[in-house]
Amino acid sequence: METSTLSIAAIRALGIDTINKANSGHPGMVLGSAPAVYTLFTKEMNFYHKQSKWFNRDRFVLASGHASALLYTTLHLSGYQISMDDLKNFRQWNSITPGHPECNITDGVDASSGPLGQGIPMAAGMALAEKFLAAKYNREGYEIVDHYTFALCGDGDMQEGVTYEAASLAGHLSLGKLIVLYDANQITLDGPLSMSFSEDVKKRYEAIGWQVINVKDGNDINEIQKAIRKGKKELYKPTLIIVNTVIGYGSSNQGTNKVHGNPLGKEDGKNAKLSYGFDHEEFYVPEEVYDDFANTCIKRGKNRFNKWSRLLKEYEKAYPELAKELQRAINGEYSLDIEEITKKYVPGFNDATRNTSLELIQEAAKQNPTFMSGTADLACSTKTEIIGENSFSVENYDGRNLVFGIREFAMVAMMNGITLHTGIKVSAGGFLVFSDYFKAALRMAGLMELPIIIPLSHDSIAVGEDGPTHQPVEQLVMLRSIPNVQVLRPADAIETAASWKIAMESSKNPTAIILTRQNVATMEQTSCDGVSKGAYIVGKEVNKLDAIIIASGSEVSLAMEAKTILLNENIDVRVVSMPSMELFEKQDDSYKEMILPKNTRARLAIEMASDFGWHKYVGLDGKTMSVNTFGASAPADVVIENYGFTVNNVVKNIKEIL
Repeated sequence: METSTLSIAAIRALGIDTINKANSGHPGMVLGSAPAVYTLFTKEMNFYHKQSKWFNRDRFVLASGHASALLYTTLHLSGYQISMDDLKNFRQWNSITPGHPECNITDGVDASSGPLGQGIPMAAGMALAEKFLAAKYNREGYEIVDHYTFALCGDGDMQEGVTYEAASLAGHLSLGKLIVLYDANQITLDGPLSMSFSEDVKKRYEAIGWQVINVKDGNDINEIQKAIRKGKKELYKPTLIIVNTVIGYGSSNQGTNKVHGNPLGKEDGKNAKLSYGFDHEEFYVPEEVYDDFANTCIKRGKNRFNKWSRLLKEYEKAYPELAKELQRAINGEYSLDIEEITKKYVPGFNDATRNTSLELIQEAAKQNPTFMSGTADLACSTKTEIIGENSFSVENYDGRNLVFGIREFAMVAMMNGITLHTGIKVSAGGFLVFSDYFKAALRMAGLMELPIIIPLSHDSIAVGEDGPTHQPVEQLVMLRSIPNVQVLRPADAIETAASWKIAMESSKNPTAIILTRQNVATMEQTSCDGVSKGAYIVGKEVNKLDAIIIASGSEVSLAMEAKTILLNENIDVRVVSMPSMELFEKQDDSYKEMILPKNTRARLAIEMASDFGWHKYVGLDGKTMSVNTFGASAPADVVIENYGFTVNNVVKNIKEIL
């Protein structure tokens, strides 16, 4: 048996055994795509297992994350820190081989994947990052940033809308170093693909600017390698390689949906192995297979890494400042000094927080050379442009303004890929109400601990005339409910500056900054330190504590106005600004008690959004001033008044509570 044939058989056999032992998993694509992944890893991809985070390695995204057993077995053979015991522990508690790949758990995994559709956008983000950093830092004779991004997807990915969003943009931007292998097995979980999908994928991708190559036989590694090499030579178009495979190849149920998500079992698994000419005990790998990987990808990876390391040392001598700048970016060393800019935000400074956010974006860009900012076709409304910088485009790959078009889901999924690549701090925003479109990608950012920044403007019913379709109600609740995502809704310019500092210096938390369209005045009592704690006192009681008003965003100033009226009526209230529930929950019990003492049960929360979540802070005796219905179309001040967000109503509610 030829070495390559034996190695592919071993990958398939290991995949069968791994899934059978767990009695859980998806063998179909594992068996069908084994030749393609073998060819990619052993013959074309550059990586080095002993330096698994090597900056200039080729990236690989398993878009169809349910085929994780294929990735784990290939990484094991490629020398990564995945042992045979780890394969035997597939999908088990505390395993480093979870059901779908997770990049912060498993050595060699470049992206957490599995929710179909998001893999290609993440890969596109990686390819975009490579283009930007290459344009910014490469010099003649010093191609310090020079690698490819590969992805393996399936029929399910092709049906997801976000895949098309990102593929369209990748074609528009000529991301030529993006190569996607498409396992076209014509089967989905419920049955034949023809039940729901009949379009010509080749024509679609050619129409959006991709090179498309067809591999008729998914077992023909020579044709697969030719296709990959052709993809590498096409520098101006991303490449889609359609690999026609047989799902569950070798199983008695091959070519059907029965092998998509069910273990083969011992009998069918043994028969499948025999069809590959592989008659060995479970979890057995011949030494020739380990030698094959040692003599191909491992040897090549070591040589490429050493060659790049030598080039980097020469680059450091020739361009020391650029080298330091790039290394800081790779290390994720981002900061934001706001001391100077906050001097202008004196009490009474009156502006929309979206405008203040724009000023902070300029500061972030000035202080961090690889900070990029973008939006989903809303730069003039969300105020996200880095002024004086080009847009990232075919003409300007060093442009720092990202133009995602009206593609919110792809925008955030690509931001995840940009961040996974390392070397770039990325921010991109839109209207708060449209956060629904990208929630699934933000969830993945939280899971992967990616510190992306999402400034979201038009934060409430104060949007006004555009009406309920554009007035967010439940979106804040949704964002706050995502684990590891920090949501900041600043009350004024000072709190906005503090929010940006927190977001820029975050290393593991995605941050959503919620911004107003309407003007808000800077208050004397707001503080950057207070924002860092999530909640703090902006209006202290004068003599005795009768009640507490908790508010966020523009509603804090409303609470402060009501405090003055109440004090004239001998009702002494405390006003607490709570820009971030998440940051407040991280404080110790003594701080929480100091801000919201348990024995003061008369509490009112004010926020122009759903009250879901606020009852934790107001308790059974407290009340909320909130919006639990959809908004209305009218001038902003009319809408705000009709929904009860007035000083008189705050006063009335406090009196009722007392």
